[in-house]
Formats: sequence, C-alpha cells, structure tokens
Amino acid sequence: MKLQILVPQYKETDEIVKPLLDSIEVQQNVDLANDVGVIIVNDGTDVRLSEELFKRYSFPIEYHLAEHRGVSATRNACLDYATADYVMFCDADDMFFNACGLYIVFREMEGNGFDSFVSAFVEESREPVTKTPIYINHDMDSTFVHGKIHRRKYLLEKGIRWNPSLTIHEDSYFNCLCQRLAGELKYSQTPFYLWKWRDASVCRHDPKYILKTYNNMLDSNDALVYQFLLRDRKQDAQFYAVSMIYDAYFTMNKDEWLNQENVEYRRATELRFKDYWVKYKYLHDSIPMDMKAQIIMGIKTRMYAEGMVLETLTFEQWIRQVEEMEETK
Repeated sequence: MKLQILVPQYKETDEIVKPLLDSIEVQQNVDLANDVGVIIVNDGTDVRLSEELFKRYSFPIEYHLAEHRGVSATRNACLDYATADYVMFCDADDMFFNACGLYIVFREMEGNGFDSFVSAFVEESREPVTKTPIYINHDMDSTFVHGKIHRRKYLLEKGIRWNPSLTIHEDSYFNCLCQRLAGELKYSQTPFYLWKWRDASVCRHDPKYILKTYNNMLDSNDALVYQFLLRDRKQDAQFYAVSMIYDAYFTMNKDEWLNQENVEYRRATELRFKDYWVKYKYLHDSIPMDMKAQIIMGIKTRMYAEGMVLETLTFEQWIRQVEEMEETK
C-alpha cells in the first residue's frame, strides 16, 4: 500500500468524520482499493464510530480503540498500526480540498520519493461581522499538521514520534523534526488539504487563546530544542531556541500583552519563559551573530505585520526584568 491516512478520533461522531472519508472516496486517478488506507484510533472515548459508516467506502479502514492518552499519543498509536510506504496525519474534522489531492501526492512519490512532503493548505474561516465563509491560503509552514506526508520508514529510522506530553501546539515539535532531519524534503505550493471550520473550535473562537496557551508553545519548543541537543544537532537547537526567545520578546510588546486586563497571562508566561531562558541562555549567547540577526529581522518583520508597533523595552531590559521575577508566595 502506498499511503495510509492516520486519524485520531476523540469525540467526533460519524457525521463529523464522514466529510473526510467522503473526500477520500472521490479522489481521482488513484487506486483507492489497493493504494490508499485509513487508520482511525479512538482516544479512549465512548463516542464510537459505526461499522455502517465504514462500509460505504471502497478503501480499507481500520478502527482501533485505545485508552485516553491525548492527541499526540493517539497519533503515535496510529503510526504503530501503519504498514504503508507513506503516512499522512489528518484531523478527524478536516477533509481534502479537491478531488486531485492524492493524485498530487502520488506524483510526488514517484522516482526517489521523499522523506517529508510539505504543502500549502486552505483554512476555512468566517467573516467576523456577517459570518460568511471565507477561505484563506496558507503557505508551507511548520506550525500545523495539515498538508504534510512522510515516508514511514524514515520516521522509524530517525525515531521521529509525537511527544506524548504535548497536547497543545504539539504540531510544530513533530513537523520541525521531520523537516530538519529529512534527507529528501519536497514542497508544493498547490493546496489539497482543508482545515475545516468548526463552531466548537476553541483555538479560532477564543480571542485570548494565544494568551492562554503561549506557555504551551514554550513547552513544545523546549522539547524540540532538547531533542536536537540529544541528536547532537547544536545548530538546529540554537536556531529554534533563539527564534523562540525573540518571538517571546516581540510578542510581549503586542497590545494585548500590554493590556492591563491580561496582566496575569503575561506574568504566567514570563515566569515560564524565565525557566526557558535559564535553560537555553547559553545557546543564545553562542549563536553566530549573522544567524541571530537574520532570526531577529524575520521575527520583527512578522510581528510588525501582526500589529506590534514599537518595543516598549529593549531586549536587554526585558531579559533583566524577567530574570528578577519571583514566584508568587
């Protein structure tokens, strides 16, 4: 089998999962019965998918039950069941964007294939006032699981797995490892994956989602940097540590983080950052100046585009302030 699509399922019902399976069934110019399979692992919930749903499709579907361990551990369980040449992780509430998606993927597999394949993807959103559906194109990134395929034996050979301790912003840990360790990495500007809108989606409805979960970004990056150090890849560790350090600095200069009503979120984040800084300050201090300058320029440009106007403190002033912070008694 060429490709297995790996899907963690928690409380998604038949109705929610059906669009994903429907979008696989309509794929053109591929042998669904022999070349494509789906593996779904239930993450310890009593919301079970039905055999009646699976019987509608021409491709094989495996459905496994597991104890509740979170999305990362469940994706690992999917990977453990996989036997195909390539694997693609999909969320249960998403779908393929067009009927030629798998054709695009299989064309990229031809010849020498790839270790990892990264594609642009489409986000379904809503216009804030009218709630009219809008569709946003995302270029290739290392943040989201969407639109990425991996050679299964490459993941096994490199020991690349999802970190079971990460359940929020867990994608970037796995994606960055896959892309940095790949010997053959391919990209596609053509999107074939749709990140569907869901009314129950917290990350796109809660205006304070990033304020509440920035600590999870630090946890994910911390695990990633540590993983690169374990693999004796200091330059990668430096790149991601310094990128996180300056991302945090410029983020703290955004209006929402300076707003007094969010002071507790800021304090909690800066206390978590203090631990991160103590752990990886040596990577910041030892990185080549030209690499640091490129990282800072890239992050600053992105932050200005996201609404940051002006730094209220210099980096050195902010670091000194963070170092002097104490836990609340």
